[in-house]
Amino acid sequence: MSKTSLWSLVSKMPPECFSSLYQGFPRNIRHLLADWLENQPWMFLDVSDAFCLSMAMTILASMVDELRRASQHCSNKEELLQQINCLEDICQREPRQMVETFKGILEREKTAVIEQFRSLPISYCLKQEEMKFRLETQNLRHKLGETQALLDRLGQAAKVNKPSTPDVDGIKLKLTSLILSTVNLLASMQAQLLKRIHIWKRQQQLSGNGAPFNDDLSPIQEKCEILFDIHIRLNQELLRTSSEVGTEAFKGLPEQLSNSLITLVKSSLIVDKQPPQVLKTQTKFQASVRILLGSKLLDNQDKMPSVKVSIITEKQAREMMLRQSIEAWTECAGEIVNNTATLEKHPSSKVYGAVFKNLSVKKIKRCERKGSESVTEEKCAILFTVKFNHSTFNMTFHLEALSLPLVVIVHGNQDNNAKATILWDNAFAEVERHPFKVSESVAWPKMCETLNLRFVSEVGTSQSLLPEHFIFLAQKVFNDNSLNAEDFQHRNVSWSQFNKELLPGRSFTFWQWFDGVVELSKKCLKSYWSDKLIIGFISKQYVHKLLCSQPDGTFLLRFSDSEIGGITIAHILRNQEGAPQIQNIQPFTAHDLGIRTLGDRIRDLTQLKYLYKQKPKDEAFQKHYTKVQPTTKSDGYTPASIRMEVSNAQSQSKPSDTSIMPKLEIGAHQQDYPLAHSPVYPSPLVCSQNPNIVMGSQVHPGNLHIPFPGSYPEIQVPVAHMTSPSHLPGTCDTMIRGSLSPAYSPVNSMNPNTASPVCSQYQDLMQVDPPQFQPHMMGLEMVFNGMPHSDSISDLPLSLDDIEDIIDMITAPAAHCPAPSSIESSGERLQL
Repeated sequence: MSKTSLWSLVSKMPPECFSSLYQGFPRNIRHLLADWLENQPWMFLDVSDAFCLSMAMTILASMVDELRRASQHCSNKEELLQQINCLEDICQREPRQMVETFKGILEREKTAVIEQFRSLPISYCLKQEEMKFRLETQNLRHKLGETQALLDRLGQAAKVNKPSTPDVDGIKLKLTSLILSTVNLLASMQAQLLKRIHIWKRQQQLSGNGAPFNDDLSPIQEKCEILFDIHIRLNQELLRTSSEVGTEAFKGLPEQLSNSLITLVKSSLIVDKQPPQVLKTQTKFQASVRILLGSKLLDNQDKMPSVKVSIITEKQAREMMLRQSIEAWTECAGEIVNNTATLEKHPSSKVYGAVFKNLSVKKIKRCERKGSESVTEEKCAILFTVKFNHSTFNMTFHLEALSLPLVVIVHGNQDNNAKATILWDNAFAEVERHPFKVSESVAWPKMCETLNLRFVSEVGTSQSLLPEHFIFLAQKVFNDNSLNAEDFQHRNVSWSQFNKELLPGRSFTFWQWFDGVVELSKKCLKSYWSDKLIIGFISKQYVHKLLCSQPDGTFLLRFSDSEIGGITIAHILRNQEGAPQIQNIQPFTAHDLGIRTLGDRIRDLTQLKYLYKQKPKDEAFQKHYTKVQPTTKSDGYTPASIRMEVSNAQSQSKPSDTSIMPKLEIGAHQQDYPLAHSPVYPSPLVCSQNPNIVMGSQVHPGNLHIPFPGSYPEIQVPVAHMTSPSHLPGTCDTMIRGSLSPAYSPVNSMNPNTASPVCSQYQDLMQVDPPQFQPHMMGLEMVFNGMPHSDSISDLPLSLDDIEDIIDMITAPAAHCPAPSSIESSGERLQL
């Protein structure tokens, strides 16, 4: 974190800005003080308080010494010393006036910086917070010292048999006032600390989207320990004072202090290492917790307590937060294995924590979803609980900590939509909220910040998205072709626009497209993007506008609109009449660029000469070319090479913009890219129990692509068309919108007598007709999420919830089913 000071920004401002900042205060003295002035707690000194006034006089004396040291290096030393002596005289006579003067100077400087730079430095704000806490801690300890001194005076008065005199009565009144003001100051400090913990948690959540995050909990732990010690001491002084003054003056105060201490202790359990926010069942993951007050609560424990883990739904999390009972929460929404770990003390520090290394969600119980809500929009959380007794307080503490919201999936193809849910929640949640409420729409500028953060952090580049990129993204998400950025500044983008509604003319959502770009850039394009070689976020129409006036062979790189995770080369050629023609080469996916890099493909294409604007391609891409290997080898083999070409057959017949197909030339053999579509089984597949569900044979954007092992071809199973969803059996009657992939075994996979009861209501969805299709399926085994191999889905250890999740995943509308980047489909890929 950069340590930018307020003064470092003020000193860079134009001279005319200074005229109003230092009214009645020598400007050269302010320059001498520099950063020192803002590093003092002027803003928190209440000069009507005796302790604060004493602190102010000490700080003013230190200021004079600082000025004298700084003046030693100035050419006008004598003149400065006269001003410093005059200032010292004022500080001694009117310390309150000088404190107010410095408060005014700093306030005007803050206002000027906000006007000029739009915000204050984070390091300055943290420094101010730290100074406030430190000053208030000193004040609390001073008050407790005064309380003890007054109690000692009362004790001495009692020894000489003067239980009630005007002097003693005055001490009792002062004691009562002092205790009450100490309790109020402690409550204020604790509220400040709890807010800091909430802010730390919010920053931790934002780091899930790629924001920078300082995860050091040591400063917060130190403050927790300070307040804990003050609580203990204040309780002791309250007991002594009550015995001297009486309990009537402090009615309800012991309970208030006790509840405050319990709140502090409960807040000290922190999830310092979060579990993954997209969790796949039957997959191991890690997490850890830390007790900030461990050294105060657990040092004398004979046996360290254990932390237990469970998973709860959003509804259960909300009920847990609102409950009045102090008993531990016991409800859960699934089963987690290896869910217990013992608290341990780190050998080289005061840190107490528990680490979970092999957690795994064995099964999850889905809650009832609303309307069109999909399983990937259902948020859960991991609950960490620990229980221990404390002999000093004669109390049993139940500590609970919730993880950040997460989404549980049963198949990898749900990952993309689950990430969208988490990204939205991480970006737009409030610091303190009921679990896990988040706005359904957000301002477009906020969305721009989120998309940029995601892109930069995932790709691992320092090259941010540019304003013109955001215009293109706004055009895409709002379906608005305006080129004016101001048209989008006051618009809101909804969750539905982000990842529920399909983009016009496409089979995917805005998020699915953007995430495909991020994945492609992360895997294959990081160096090109960082070197500013890719425009990327630009429409075909605007490409035409940019390239039409450029010389032949000028090209640029843009992300494909029509394919998830694709990048294309657009370049200009002129025909014999001189008319410009923009050609767009078939997009390259990560798979394509894994075969031959983007730089080498650009080198292969001789018609590409200049990167827009007029930069020779070899100059721009030289560092990205693969070095040419020697032409001969000593092992006796003839070297082979791969080279890309494009066919201009289409462009010869069309004067308008075209898309052309690239080819890879390998030795003497040439193969079209991409590979031709796999064969489609010609006969329709019909649901036996419900003939309204027909699995048509046409190639449909939602086709399921099912790869078979060995030499079998990839078979496309078209999505079922449902005309009467209400006739479907059981709980799937509103969910089925497609077909389960067929799973066969030679003996019992289609035998209704051997199917498990759980699977029987879905058995009709797994029948395949005609019989000649069966030999292609013989001997196959179905694997879901790493489960043991089985001859039949009926033999798998699947619960009804598991089956519904699988059906929901397979049959979800295209808005929830991202297409694999290697095929143009919104269907899901099942591993068989």
